Amino acid sequence: MDSDRLSALPQAFLHRMKDMLGDDFEPFLAAYEQPRTYGLRVNTAKISCEEFEQIVPFEVKKIPWVSNGYFYNEDVRPSRCALYQAGLYYLQEPSAMTPASRIPVEPGEYVLDMCAAPGGKATAVGSALKGEGLLVANDISTTRARALLRNLELFGIPNLFVSNEKPEKMVKNFPEFFHKIILDAPCSGEGMFRKEEALAKDWTPEKSEELSRIQKQLCLNAADMLQPGGQMLYSTCTFAPCEDEQIISWLLRERPELSLISMEDYEGFSTGNPEWGDGNPQLKKCVRIFPHKMQGEGHFLALLQKEGTAGPSAGTSKTSRLAADVRKYMEEFFREIGLKTLDGQEFDWNRVEVRADKVYYLPSVSYNFRGLTFIRNGLYLGDLKKNRFEPAQPLALAFRKNEAEAVISLSVDDPRLERYLKGETLTIEPEEAAHSKGWHLLCVEGYPLGFGKLVNGTLKNKYPAGWRV
Repeated sequence: MDSDRLSALPQAFLHRMKDMLGDDFEPFLAAYEQPRTYGLRVNTAKISCEEFEQIVPFEVKKIPWVSNGYFYNEDVRPSRCALYQAGLYYLQEPSAMTPASRIPVEPGEYVLDMCAAPGGKATAVGSALKGEGLLVANDISTTRARALLRNLELFGIPNLFVSNEKPEKMVKNFPEFFHKIILDAPCSGEGMFRKEEALAKDWTPEKSEELSRIQKQLCLNAADMLQPGGQMLYSTCTFAPCEDEQIISWLLRERPELSLISMEDYEGFSTGNPEWGDGNPQLKKCVRIFPHKMQGEGHFLALLQKEGTAGPSAGTSKTSRLAADVRKYMEEFFREIGLKTLDGQEFDWNRVEVRADKVYYLPSVSYNFRGLTFIRNGLYLGDLKKNRFEPAQPLALAFRKNEAEAVISLSVDDPRLERYLKGETLTIEPEEAAHSKGWHLLCVEGYPLGFGKLVNGTLKNKYPAGWRV
């Protein structure tokens, strides 16, 4: 085998993998000759998989180990489709969908994604919360945290707090607070060598050892923020035992109140190997994903539970005092678009907060975020202008199908959608709009894309410049 991909693999990596895999080493190498797979995950808070299959304009095929995951062909550009801009799916490598699919998140829980950018796992658990409880999505890099926020806004997740903070600082704010924690740890990326050859070029054996020190500290931080009875999912996209089984072995010794629990199985999964850790037979409950056994790249995951039972949930909803004129302008706008519910729930005026003419809808859980560096608390509803309220793009995307009356819905193959996403004005026939003038939600197949203002049969485009395709 002399393919470019194989020649890019470091020799020290290959020697270690041969030791680890034995007879499986040749099939593992052969996987590098195979093309990678492409996947998307449906946002089931907005659309069911059945309805998605009916309206998606390109070929998709179910991913058998992720209930809302689909393969698509390499020649498709799903990010150009209006369904993507409506937040109906997220593009994600198929194996990378596995961790979030194996931690059982329930509406109303408090969930932390510690290293959340670009948002694959955070959008998945945020969608599972269905607007209830709290999602804290953190990334230490401000640039990455902004990209993370965009993906969460695209998914229409209202109950969020997006921070860019050091995890050790977060522990002080959130001791034993979260029901569920995802720690997709920074790792050497060996499982992604087929997908990104640059990772193979940068790889050194020393890098894994250095990263394992960081991973250990992150694991301790996560364990200390987890409620008694809570669950934590640790994952990497590497094969290195010093970043996988050895981290979990170490964590179980350092935090004996944690224990490994089994995850929903799949025939292509491989078990963790106790010999690659400290010999603890419990390590078999970890899952390894190898590219020669699955239609995806390499991953490792471990689901842990903290002993004990959770006490009553901390944090309560606070009462907001809104200036009378602010509420008046917002009510005028909501009447104009015929607001019924927002994200499946009755609009709660106590959750509205105004900061410097910007209006936010806070999570129903109010908590002590003081001292944390953050870029968003809650859903950005819009701006207060002179004597009026101007809605923001994240508000449009937080609406589910049929939650507002003033809609203009176009079919997924309507060429006007592409023009709308470029910021152009559209011609609308009288029978296509709910009202003859004023604010409308432009939708694709009934799913909101953004706002526009109808004047004499022309829809003035309110799709923000920074969102345009």
